[in-house]
Amino acid sequence: MVRVKKIPQRMCVGCREMKNKKALIRVVKTPEDLVMIDTTGKKSGRGAYVCPDEHCLQQAIKSKGLEKSLKTKISPEIYNNLKEQLPKEPLPQNEP
Repeated sequence: MVRVKKIPQRMCVGCREMKNKKALIRVVKTPEDLVMIDTTGKKSGRGAYVCPDEHCLQQAIKSKGLEKSLKTKISPEIYNNLKEQLPKEPLPQNEP
């Protein structure tokens, strides 16, 4: 009997949809209170996930989803850095 491997699911703080963890961008607040994009997905700290598109990031900013998830105030320059670091092309969605 073949066991089906579970694919970790996370919720986007912008659109509030559950998606594959690998298809989302992780934003992390480190123990030193730095907020940054976690490209490895393994940095220590409190994490929040957002879809790799501008619309979801705008929704997360509007609803303060990242601030609520990370339990910290996020300055506008951090949001600008996040916008710059978003991929120019949408990442492929690996939906089952």
